[in-house]
Amino acid sequence: MFMMALGMVVMAILRPFRKFTKLKQYTTSAPADDALPHAVEATRPEAHGIVAELEVDGQPAAQYRRAADVHVDPDASYAAHEGIVTFRGDHLRSGAAYGNAQLPQKQLEVKWTATTGKLAKGYGKGFWTGSGWTGQPLIIRWTQDQKQYMDMYEEKKHKEDLTEVIYSTMDGNVYFLDLEDGTATRDMLKVGLPFKGAGAVHPSLPILHLGPGDSGAGEGEYARAYLYSLQDSSKLLEYGGEDPFSIRSFCGFDSAPLFFDDYIFEPSENGIIYTFKLNAKQDAQGKISIDPSEFVKLRYKTARSSEEAYWLGMEDSPVMWKNYLYIADNGGTMLCVDVNTMQVVWTQDVVDDTNGSAVFSMEDGHPYLYIGTSLHWSPSKRLRLGDCPIFKLDAITGEYVWIRSYFCNTIAGISGGVQATPVLGKGDIADLVVFPVARTPSVRNGIVVALDKKTGKEVWRYGLKAYAWSSPVAVYDSEGKAYLLQGDSAGTLHLLDGRTGKLLHKIELGANIEASPAIFGDTLVVGTRGQKIYGISLK
Repeated sequence: MFMMALGMVVMAILRPFRKFTKLKQYTTSAPADDALPHAVEATRPEAHGIVAELEVDGQPAAQYRRAADVHVDPDASYAAHEGIVTFRGDHLRSGAAYGNAQLPQKQLEVKWTATTGKLAKGYGKGFWTGSGWTGQPLIIRWTQDQKQYMDMYEEKKHKEDLTEVIYSTMDGNVYFLDLEDGTATRDMLKVGLPFKGAGAVHPSLPILHLGPGDSGAGEGEYARAYLYSLQDSSKLLEYGGEDPFSIRSFCGFDSAPLFFDDYIFEPSENGIIYTFKLNAKQDAQGKISIDPSEFVKLRYKTARSSEEAYWLGMEDSPVMWKNYLYIADNGGTMLCVDVNTMQVVWTQDVVDDTNGSAVFSMEDGHPYLYIGTSLHWSPSKRLRLGDCPIFKLDAITGEYVWIRSYFCNTIAGISGGVQATPVLGKGDIADLVVFPVARTPSVRNGIVVALDKKTGKEVWRYGLKAYAWSSPVAVYDSEGKAYLLQGDSAGTLHLLDGRTGKLLHKIELGANIEASPAIFGDTLVVGTRGQKIYGISLK
């Protein structure tokens, strides 16, 4: 409390004398629009001390070539399912809303709630409670054919147009709820490890990926990744726990993986990127099974990474474009990896712990990435103050296009800066990218800022009395008018005009909205640390 009070005083004194936001623009090498990702002098992996190693089917490998190349069609949609199947919707992390919402009254109203629980932490005292960061639900409208093979309750199985919420929470359970009224659609799945990340559903098959963010309290309850069948809740595979190939001792799977061409791509907080072929199939009775093969692991270290600081490992979720995977890590390094060779193509210094995911943007035929960082390793030692940068990067070379920074504070490990994934604007905000920034301009507060994509200039800002780690979500009406939903750490859900940042309405949910919402049509779903899941009408 003393340090928080001191930080508030210092930030108040500095405000008249120090710029709380800065913008720096860069000149890039301007590669041709048809160029493939490659390093320039400043983004060579060697320039950042990157040492990468491969393991293929349990054996060290000097090189690797995928048996069948993966190529992501830039113009193809990610999922065959209707709905939100992964964190921020797809492989570009382009948004967590499916369909349109008209919002004639521009009001929010709670339509249902569901109760979650708590789980003892695996170290020290206390509990994991409710839904934490990133905590986004998955929302899917199954077809009648898909539902007939699932262990849903009979009345839900036969309900037309059933839309199911799949919510993994920090009490170690997965909840299955009817989007319409919040009632259970099937028995909960009890795993017993804390789920912070969103998980992911295979884009065309009833397979659920789950990744605990930490280990549990019991012996052998170490974090590892899981694949479950959504037909009968049976476990198909677990992997990644206590991996001897890992350089880092800690492990967690907050990242939401991607599935392409029967392969999975999963970064881990242990510093390994996992990929393998599922060999998924359905038998004559429709039962899904997998027979994994071609297990490949990429591990790396940097010039500054260690167990004590600038940790290896990734908590954000990857972006994929063509055959390139983009991911940032706990140690402030952004990596571009060719998934067909698992070679690091380029790296870039993004300064600090990058927990929010990058978003991919194609602008005038050229690809870019937007990402922000939290204030973890780089603040001043005594007062825990520092500049938190937001980056626009050239996705071909990794070069900086512009950097917008905000002066922030960090207290007792509750980071300031950007812990969230931005909204990449569409419709009437197609020129904007929107970030929440925590613990600025004072310790308890935060802001939501809309930046011009081309220049990085601030178009509008909205002040939050309580900072936000929750990622904002944009929803659009049929004419392309944008509305933003932003949760904060005091439990307030804000409805903003996407073009102006003007507050239209807000409601109180009673506890920290640390998790990120998802929207299907005119219904928003989000959990809180107060052990409640809310279904909210956008009216």
